Amino acid sequence: MDAIEDLAIQPCTSSLYLRPFRLTYRQNGTKKFWDFMRTHDSVSILIFNTSRQCFVVVKQFRPAVYMCEVERQHPQLFQNQDKESFSRLEDPLPAVVGVTYELCAGIVDKPHLSLEEIACEEILEECGYRVPVTNLKKITSYRSGVGVTGSRQTLFYAEVTDQMKTSGGGGQPEEGELIEVVEIPLEDSMKFAYDETLPKTMGVIFSFTWFQNNIAPKLPKSNIKAP
Repeated sequence: MDAIEDLAIQPCTSSLYLRPFRLTYRQNGTKKFWDFMRTHDSVSILIFNTSRQCFVVVKQFRPAVYMCEVERQHPQLFQNQDKESFSRLEDPLPAVVGVTYELCAGIVDKPHLSLEEIACEEILEECGYRVPVTNLKKITSYRSGVGVTGSRQTLFYAEVTDQMKTSGGGGQPEEGELIEVVEIPLEDSMKFAYDETLPKTMGVIFSFTWFQNNIAPKLPKSNIKAP
């Protein structure tokens, strides 16, 4: 995950996951336009291991996050973005600047499967737990990237035990996935959620807070330690 080299930016003329469009419209008599991307909807899962009272999240390198930090430190890299030849960064930043903590998640790209079935597949592939569809609890759905994609993400909650773990997870290497499974003890979860030195998605913060409000009060008092 840390070995990042041969970094170069190129034009994206086609993609399996993103389709750029421009919408023109008139609003309250004013003509406007807005550029946006069409992408897949997705699912994400808050996983709680009841055997050891911890959350199971994933950690992975995100090129978009990495390039935001690269642009912040090397703004000249994007100056040639309208030209055929793009800039190459000879001295890349360490990969850690692009690594984030996230909920287990995946895109909705299998029409023959329900959202719950896709979620269970992602839990098994990324985190190594075999979870029955009936074990999933839907928390909510919401729109993400409303200024760019507007896609819908559905958030589920799943409780697992050590006995349900069948592999180490890590994603599918043949699809380029390189995922590290991370366990966050319940008593440390809110401190983790708001620690800005640990880059993470809003899904992590929201779901940990949801757990504290909806699940934690029902746990045996012996399982809850003061933060």
